[in-house]
Formats: sequence, C-alpha cells, structure tokens
Amino acid sequence: MAKFVLAGRTDCPHYAKAELLADKLQECLPNFRIHKISILPDQWKEWLEDTCKRNGWNHERSPLVWRELVFQGGKGMLLGGFSDFMEHCQDYYNITSDMTTEIMLSVAAENYETKMKSIEEEQHRVSLIKPLHVWICSALSPTCRFLIPDLLSAEVFPHVSAISLHLLHLEGEEDELEELKMETEDLALPLLHQVTTHTDLKEAFKAADVILLLEEWWCNDGDEENEEKRNILTKISDRYPEYGQLIDARANKKVKVIVSGDSFVNLRCSLLLDNARSIDSGRFVTMATQLENEARAMIAKKLKVRTADVTHVIVWGNISGSFYIDLQRAQVSNYAGAIRGPAFFSQPVLKILHDRKWFKTDLQEAVGRQRAAVASKTCRTAATTEANGILSVLKPWNGNSGPDEVVSLGVLCKGYFNLPDGIVLSVPVTFKDGEWSVLFDVTVGEELQERLQLIASELRQEKERGAEDNHNC
Repeated sequence: MAKFVLAGRTDCPHYAKAELLADKLQECLPNFRIHKISILPDQWKEWLEDTCKRNGWNHERSPLVWRELVFQGGKGMLLGGFSDFMEHCQDYYNITSDMTTEIMLSVAAENYETKMKSIEEEQHRVSLIKPLHVWICSALSPTCRFLIPDLLSAEVFPHVSAISLHLLHLEGEEDELEELKMETEDLALPLLHQVTTHTDLKEAFKAADVILLLEEWWCNDGDEENEEKRNILTKISDRYPEYGQLIDARANKKVKVIVSGDSFVNLRCSLLLDNARSIDSGRFVTMATQLENEARAMIAKKLKVRTADVTHVIVWGNISGSFYIDLQRAQVSNYAGAIRGPAFFSQPVLKILHDRKWFKTDLQEAVGRQRAAVASKTCRTAATTEANGILSVLKPWNGNSGPDEVVSLGVLCKGYFNLPDGIVLSVPVTFKDGEWSVLFDVTVGEELQERLQLIASELRQEKERGAEDNHNC
C-alpha cells in the first residue's frame, strides 16, 4: 500500500493543486492513501522547521510531501515539494494535473476559509464546556498521586461533566510537575478536561471551585523538635494569609476549601478565613476523617469486627494537636454478641464496650501515637489515609451521602457548645443537599466542655505565637 502525507499552507495554490491530484489518485487507485495536514500561514514556518528537524530533512516551501513506509506515525521518506510530487505521480501512475492557475487560487482561498471555519467551530465547542476548576496545592506531595485517580470521578462530583485540574507546588521542580501532569492525562479519566501546572502564585486559585491544601512541609532541618515546630509555624503564618487573600480575590464565591495534613491544620484554616472575608466561612473546612478512621480501626480490632462496621465516631478539638475521641453516637454492626441481626442492624458501641478506661484513656493516646509513628517513619503525613479522608469529605459535600451520616470537620466556631467565637475547631456535622450543618443532638458534658475550653485556649495561643514569630522575622 502506498501511503503519502501532504502538508502545506492553507492559502498555498500549489498545496491546493497537489491536494486535488492526490484525491484523484485515491479515487483511481485502490491501494493509494493520502493523509493531509493543513497549516495556517502564520504557523507554517515553525511547523516546517520542527518537522524537518525531527526527520532530518531539508525543505523550505509549501507543500511538503513524504511517503510513509508504515502507517501514519511511522518512518517517513521525503519526496519533496509540489514538482517532485507531480513528477512521482506521472512516472509511477501516469497521472498528472492540468489545473489552471485561476482554479488553483480559488481552491487555495476555499481551503483557507474552510480551515478558519473549522477553528472557529472548535473554539465555540470548547467555549460551551464549563469545567469545574479544582486546585491542588502542594501537588508534589505523595498524597496527590493517591488522590487524583479517585478524585476526578462521578462518585465525588456527581453533577459535573468536565474538570480542569490545576497542580500548584511553590518552589517545585517544573519537570516533576510536568511528569505528574502527563501521568494524570495518561489515566484517560472521563471527567478530565485539562491539566495545568504552576510553581508560583501568578495564577493561583483563579476561578477555583474546589481547593485542596495538602501538607506543605513534612520535614525540617531544625535540630530540636520545638525548633522544627516553630519554623513550620512561622512559614504557615507567613504563607497562609497570602493564600487567603488570593482565594478571596480570585476564587469562585461558592468555592469549597479543604485543609488537610498533620501540621497546624486548624491554624492554617483559620488564617485563610481571616484573609478571605468576602467568602462565607462555611466554605472553609479542615478534615478530621483520618483521626476518625484510625479510631474506628482500633475499636474494630477491640470488638473483632471490620473497620467499616464501626460508624459515627466523633472527633472534637484541634485535629493536629489536642483532640478527643467521642463514642456517644458510635454504632457497630456485625458484632458477634448475644444479640445478632441482619447486615443493617447496629448497636451502640458503648453498650458493648464496657472497658471505660480503654476508651477514655488508652484509645485517645493510641490514636495520637499512631499518627506520630507514621509521620516519624515516612517523614510525611500518611498519604493514603489523607487522600481517603479528603474524598470522604468531598463526597457528602457534593451531595453523595446518607442523611444520617455524621462527619467530624474543623469549622469556624460561632459560639457552638458555649465555645469562644472565631476559632476553628473539629465538631460533628451532617450533610444535606451538599451543605453541612453542625450536629447539636449530642451531649457536651462538664468534662468534655472543660477539655474543649482548654483546646480553644491552645488554638488561640498557637495563632498568637505564629503571628509573633512572623512579626519578628
């Protein structure tokens, strides 16, 4: 089979004449195939130089003709320009063209007009696509690679037809971001519209509908733990107010912002809120789902059931500091006790778990130790559980949840449970129609109230310390 590629400027008369001659050959010869490449006049020179350089050819005018020895994309053999193509057709196939100059010019003009209409139609088609803009900050975090495949799905975004993914990593290597971009495109995810990469804040959070702020600093060069924490606190207090201002200026006013990680997550969310005053405070949350799931796993092990069988565990407080695991609403299914029921049957955990010391003391300490152990071994947050936690928040926030599902979220307190205003604290919430609301149908006894007051004081001091360190820098 003879396969030729014919490329030329859309307004070139010789390209028009060669094109019609190729059509005639394809009509007459069953084994003759032609692939046409029409290039706009202002793009022709650059395209020709790139093509010749890539193939080791020397050619200067339109059109350019070559023969492919295999199907399109394989090795090519340069034939030349218009005269070379005419001579080849006459010698091998005894077919030539007698097109007049007037017709050549007319066809060339028609080619150009057709190409421009095609471009306009494509631009119009693209303009009709209204993608959801999702920004991931600290995109080179390991969490991001675990997150992307499940994030861009109809399960997480059930009413979205296209997603533009924006990968931001300050001071990151452009090559690494490009590699991540290519890997994401290679996933061929149905909802993915485009991927962009950013290593600075020039375009950060522009038109954002969803912003995911992953852990930014996993390790530090400080010699002492306190020095390390102070360095991280200073960086957060410097960077997150700027993030908040950019979100306020550039993001959609209905943006959903999730702060995740292990380092000062309540503080990070609070600094965003302080600097994004035109956006409703309910659009900013931190997630405690990692702590919830770790507690569920330990309770499940204690009761000899699956982790998924334990539900409605509540996390109060400072997600990356002092917190309290509350089991007052926790339920367990498939427990091998005296009372058994079908799969949907569940029982209160506190009616089954009689070891009060274990859940009041040992459980609280064990959850904290587990997070610290993962971070110390890997020098970063637990990537898999962080990614899963983000998805566990986004799904109900986008309307994909049951009416009775309870989730612990770090949100801005507005006097909830007699706590001070203006701090970000993890509390139980429920979702309905894609909006969250604080669950007040819980008991906050005197002991829990004292704990929460101490945690609120800890968070205020943390914020003041960060502001002081930043001022002294």
